[in-house]
Amino acid sequence: MSSVTGRARGCARGLAVGTVPAAAVLDLMNAESAGEPVWPVALVLAVGTAAVLRAARRRPAWLTEQVRIAVPALFSLIYTGVVLGLREPSRFGPGEVLVLLCLLFLAVRHAPGWWAAGCAVLDGLALLALPVRYLQSFSLRDDDMVAALLIGLLLIGIVAGIAGYLRSVDYRRVVAVGETRRAERLAIATDLHDFVAHHVTGILVQTQVARMMADAPQHEIDGVLAGIERAATEALASMRRTVGVLRDVGPEAVERRPVGDLDGIFELVDRFPGPGQRAVVHRDPELPAGLPHEVQAAAFRVVQESLTNVRRHAADATEILVSLFPDGDRLVVIVQDDGRGGVRLPAEAHGGGFGLVGLKERVTALDGEVTAGPRQGAGWEVRAVLPTGVKGRAGSGVEMREGRR
Repeated sequence: MSSVTGRARGCARGLAVGTVPAAAVLDLMNAESAGEPVWPVALVLAVGTAAVLRAARRRPAWLTEQVRIAVPALFSLIYTGVVLGLREPSRFGPGEVLVLLCLLFLAVRHAPGWWAAGCAVLDGLALLALPVRYLQSFSLRDDDMVAALLIGLLLIGIVAGIAGYLRSVDYRRVVAVGETRRAERLAIATDLHDFVAHHVTGILVQTQVARMMADAPQHEIDGVLAGIERAATEALASMRRTVGVLRDVGPEAVERRPVGDLDGIFELVDRFPGPGQRAVVHRDPELPAGLPHEVQAAAFRVVQESLTNVRRHAADATEILVSLFPDGDRLVVIVQDDGRGGVRLPAEAHGGGFGLVGLKERVTALDGEVTAGPRQGAGWEVRAVLPTGVKGRAGSGVEMREGRR
């Protein structure tokens, strides 16, 4: 879109460079042949032509877009007023008409804010005043005057309409680029939180456990250290994938983004439990296998964020249960724990509440719902309902897998 717009802008500038000076020469020749003073016409045309042809990057700072557009129109109106005051008819030619139309185009398309309307009105008045300069009449009973005004209004409408359309195209392009960049930033932030923070939180928790196990048998300490090593390796891999997305904007970069599915939930839960913890996944066998990828990824993120929050806020939990089952054409994901929040992490490890916010955005984007709150007695529950478009029903059998310690 930007290349097409730039090409169109270059063509328009090339057309102006070729036609405006030639039309200005015709105006000067017309004034000279009618025996009128040439220098006022030359002054108005020189100011207008310079304003139209002067490139934006070569203008001084004080020559803003509104000054560039308004000053030539003011010169034209002043000249018309002087001619009316002297009551000496003066002809006008295609050069001044073309200059004012070009300035009108620039006003509507490029002038900032309300200046666009003000400058456009000023250029339009200067254009409609040209016939008055020659006819020396404001009367609408004059057929020539009415015809000239109608032609002027038609030209103004065409030029303003084209410029307004192009301005709207530019605006939509800017908005689209901004939204795309915002979506990319949110996706990268989500990846960093969902994957890297998950693994780093695991490293922190297991490091605390290792400090408390200073007098424990060597094989128990080795198990904790192996968990730290595994979590650190996975954190580095996730960071490497995210950095790859930042460095490579091609379609193959999207394929390298960290993703998850329902099968990945088993592996996620399998790696989660620490000493004294038990994590179990219940997956209803009636749950359809061919769920949309975005639904599986959202379910994976729900479980991942819930487990991360267990580590951060309820590391004393001993039982973590993850349930996956169909409810009509919806997938229900429930994560429950029995933690009481008795183990505290450093304040820096608690995050800023972005996890649940991002989780809600991800689920609601799929027209789903997510709720989180305390359970009766003790613990916490996160429940997400995701539309799948695939009919299913709750079965009696349940596939159960317990995470290793």
